[in-house]
Amino acid sequence: MNQQILSKFQMLIRSRKFWAAVIALLIILIKAIKPDFPFSAEQMTDFVVVIVAYIGGTAIEDAGNAIASK
Repeated sequence: MNQQILSKFQMLIRSRKFWAAVIALLIILIKAIKPDFPFSAEQMTDFVVVIVAYIGGTAIEDAGNAIASK
């Protein structure tokens, strides 16, 4: 069981989706903590939309690769 958990954790650390979400969360937290961070509300919205699109695109790519490898 520990090996399975370690394997899943290693997969998570290597995931592009995970790191995109971490970076997005950090930017949002920085903006919340430091309101004078140089991003306007419109830029933050655009940033979140781009990150969500990237994560969605990567998920579709991963699904396509999984189907192709069957």
